[in-house]
Amino acid sequence: MFDVALRRLLDPALTRVAAWAAGARISANALTISGAGLGLGAAVCITQSHFAAALAFIMLNRIFDGLDGAIARINGPTELGGYLDILCDYVFYLSVPVAFAWIDPATQMPALILVASFTLTAVSFLAFAAIAARQPTDGGTHGPKAFIYSTGLMEGGETIAFFLLFCLFPAYFPTLAIVFAMLCLLTVFQRMVLAAKSFR
Repeated sequence: MFDVALRRLLDPALTRVAAWAAGARISANALTISGAGLGLGAAVCITQSHFAAALAFIMLNRIFDGLDGAIARINGPTELGGYLDILCDYVFYLSVPVAFAWIDPATQMPALILVASFTLTAVSFLAFAAIAARQPTDGGTHGPKAFIYSTGLMEGGETIAFFLLFCLFPAYFPTLAIVFAMLCLLTVFQRMVLAAKSFR
């Protein structure tokens, strides 16, 4: 929901840093994979109840995620880069609720529900992208991407906001996870409506 606005705010700074990184021959794919490692680092910190460190790893993951796309736009995007980007994003997204499930039996069911909702949002997102690829292109609101993005209520920015709330208020993870899962399901329904209007 907020991703387009966040892109407008952050892209100028990311582009400047990416220009330096591209000049230093740092590849977008290397940053993508490194970012996934940072995301897994956040999950490890959560399992040890080091929530402040997890916050730092989450923010670093997002910086790397923004930079890899900016470098790809400079050097030219690749299909492998697009594949790695979405794969590594979901490695990170799934590792955080799994980490919370690890530390307390009371968090396991909310974490499972959240992971299930992530699975449905991923399927709704990727299925839409696969079919939309055969349609006229979108308006480019998300910038140049490896595949067509369908805007929804819960996108990357909202996911990170919830992850930060999880780490700031870990005792409230069960409630926050259920709220997040319900919003993800609303996003799935929203994409179903969009698909019904877009595809024949």
